[in-house]
Amino acid sequence: MISSSLGEVGRRRTTKSAIAAATWVVTLALVACGGGGGGSGAGTVDSFTVSLALPAATQQPRQMSLGFTAGGNASSTIAVYRVQWRPDAQTAYAQIGADLAANATTARVELPDLTRINWAQASTRVQACNGTGTCVTSNEQPLAAMLGAAVGYFKASNTEAEDRFGSRVALSADGSTLAVAALQESSRADGVNGDQTDNGAASSGAVYVFVRGASGWEQQAYLKASNSDANDEFGLSIALSSDGSTLAVGADEESSNATGIDGNAADNSAPASGAVYLFTRQAGAWSQSAYVKASNTAAADRFGRSVTLSADGQRLAVGASGQGVGGAAYVFERNANSWTQTALLKASNEGQDDWFGYALALAADGNTLAVSAREEDSNASGVDGNQADNSASAAGAVFVFTRNGQGAWSQQAYVKASNPDSNDRFGHSVALSADGATLAVGAYGESSAATGAGGDQGSNAVNSSGAAYVFVRRGVVWSQQAYLKASNTGFSDSLGFSLALSADGRTLAVGARNEDSNATTVNGAQDNDLSSGSGAVYLFARDGSLWAQRAYVKAPDNRAQDRFGQSVAVSADGTTLVVGAPDEDSSATGIGGDRNSTAAANSGSVYTF
Repeated sequence: MISSSLGEVGRRRTTKSAIAAATWVVTLALVACGGGGGGSGAGTVDSFTVSLALPAATQQPRQMSLGFTAGGNASSTIAVYRVQWRPDAQTAYAQIGADLAANATTARVELPDLTRINWAQASTRVQACNGTGTCVTSNEQPLAAMLGAAVGYFKASNTEAEDRFGSRVALSADGSTLAVAALQESSRADGVNGDQTDNGAASSGAVYVFVRGASGWEQQAYLKASNSDANDEFGLSIALSSDGSTLAVGADEESSNATGIDGNAADNSAPASGAVYLFTRQAGAWSQSAYVKASNTAAADRFGRSVTLSADGQRLAVGASGQGVGGAAYVFERNANSWTQTALLKASNEGQDDWFGYALALAADGNTLAVSAREEDSNASGVDGNQADNSASAAGAVFVFTRNGQGAWSQQAYVKASNPDSNDRFGHSVALSADGATLAVGAYGESSAATGAGGDQGSNAVNSSGAAYVFVRRGVVWSQQAYLKASNTGFSDSLGFSLALSADGRTLAVGARNEDSNATTVNGAQDNDLSSGSGAVYLFARDGSLWAQRAYVKAPDNRAQDRFGQSVAVSADGTTLVVGAPDEDSSATGIGGDRNSTAAANSGSVYTF
């Protein structure tokens, strides 16, 4: 399971103008073609029109709605319609969806993958075919204009100002279960599907679970801690098992003095000691299965700062960035329905306030664990350098641990950026591929002016522009494979604030919550700063050992200060992207609501591509 723990939530507000939903009506002139090896024409079928009426949002992300109207003077010769698409100019057109009857007036087809499309070239067309297989093909239409309606738009069922829904997101491997945290949601409810309307526990936090079925997305559960209390920030970290049936939720401000599993949750004598809550799903119903505390609970430990699960949900790792001198990570195992702590991990160069455990990621088999120490101070670079040099304050580091066949954990690598510098905060976010052999690390404070992959790391000319680093393991040896920057590197953009890897480690999504352009959807104009703090996500792909930016992703309803990209998740195959924008302001509720309302400041939203 891929997991990354993210940082502090922005608290800015903005007034936004409404953007009207768009409708395109396109007349397509037909040219004769031998579809499927047919003849040179289609008799008297010479033209028809296609109206593309696109809603403001959809229950089924990646879907495209088309309305068909046959034209010409012999529409009765049409036997079927076929919708086709291609992701780029080099790929042959392929049919999407089934054949449509000659009397069809509407069609709803699903685009295979929005994240790997070349949006400058992707296009669609329609064929009208007669009974002998001869087809007439329309001219091409670019898909870019249709993308806004193909983006899923999610809100809480109890939207309120300042709830920051979308602060964290987690996605099952197949992309059909989505968990969304609202860190500052304030209801006093406990457990599953309680009263959402009582706001008597400020910033207690909540998590919402959505599932995708044949009829689209729907909310399946509204989850609260069993001991919900003000300022606990339940949902500060979340992780899902591969099948989406086990959910871990961290609340690092929880204050009980309990230790171990299912202790006394009502004791609030250890402020900010932190806790983790485990939920399981059976037959569509969620229930809390465990209340997890450290074996050595103490105030200000912030246990639950980060969480991650193995693919099968049987192994849980928890970060406690305030524990002891420099932080700690804990490992728990599930045997049947019982959880036990099996390891307590510390950095090999434990230092005061290093925040070891700030972010975590487990490989699918649960035998490789990456633990970041975002505030670690050494000036070492690369892998296994000098850990004792503390001359680069808050440069950050990542420690890789592996588990042997007897269940013992040991440190395998001490990982630093190739260009460490003070306040880079390398390790703010981390992710591992399923096999644990590819590690991605975000450093939102990194400041070079480079763009793209492999640029000049030596410049510190663009403060806090941010960067992402990719490391690979061959055998037991780790090395840096890539240094990644945005295609439009800008001051304080914070690239690397969030990131997520596909299971094969070949697709990487990197969030830049403070990016400023006014572009919308995918690959829009990057060269302006007209929408301050709107945020962006950059998709990178690996071909062999070479990385390149594949897409530049923005919210379809781009507005200033929304912080789109504060959280990201991808499905195992990299074809579904989820992005949180916790400072978005609409008062909509549920799925596919009105994006244009701005009556609930910082209520937050989530987008699926």
